[in-house]
Amino acid sequence: MAGGALADAAGRMKRFYKAASVAEGNRILLDGRPVKTPGRADLAPPHAALANAIAAEWNAQGETVDPRSMPMTGLANAAIDRIAPDTDAFARSLAVYGESDLLCYRADRPAPLAALQAEHWDPLLVWARRRYDIDFAIADGVIHTPQPQHTVDQLAQAVLARDAFQLAGLSPLVTVGGSLVIALALAEGAINLDAAWAAATVDEAWQAGKWGEDAEAVQALASRRADFAAGHRFLTLLPA
Repeated sequence: MAGGALADAAGRMKRFYKAASVAEGNRILLDGRPVKTPGRADLAPPHAALANAIAAEWNAQGETVDPRSMPMTGLANAAIDRIAPDTDAFARSLAVYGESDLLCYRADRPAPLAALQAEHWDPLLVWARRRYDIDFAIADGVIHTPQPQHTVDQLAQAVLARDAFQLAGLSPLVTVGGSLVIALALAEGAINLDAAWAAATVDEAWQAGKWGEDAEAVQALASRRADFAAGHRFLTLLPA
């Protein structure tokens, strides 16, 4: 049962093991038996710190096992099953965010929102310009504005240079935050998690400050932040 229990579960299930451990080759074991990914590969991340974090997730479960509370396991499964078979294709699916990065689309009014966007986003664009020797086309509003081809190519290369596990961690940073620049800055240590999340949610923070917080929206935002933070933690468990 240890081989596929997580993959087969739609939600919570009764805990069926006593303890998780890490074996040679960073293989995750449950009571001495190997854990398999949904694709039936060994759950064996390439780095010990990540393997230990995954084992800790399994050991932290109570009487029931909730896959939603095991993000390191989920991201490792994705790296092995979904990304590794065609790393280039997955990387390109993330790189396309550089063609319409959140940071390049600005509000022209109200002025306080425009100022808040500039406060959080301009330093990140300055960093990216220096880091990758690129420039950006900045648009007012949400109508698509093409970026210089050199910018698109350089950002794509920054993504394509990463391996399957690095891409697994980068993915929620890009897709949840809506910005390849924010994701790369966080992945490369140019900003911390709080600054990255603040930059990714400028518009939401503005709306909440102006109109008040909606309970459903707060819950959805908290869920997004959890996914974003999980991606960041996953990357911190990989060698620099």
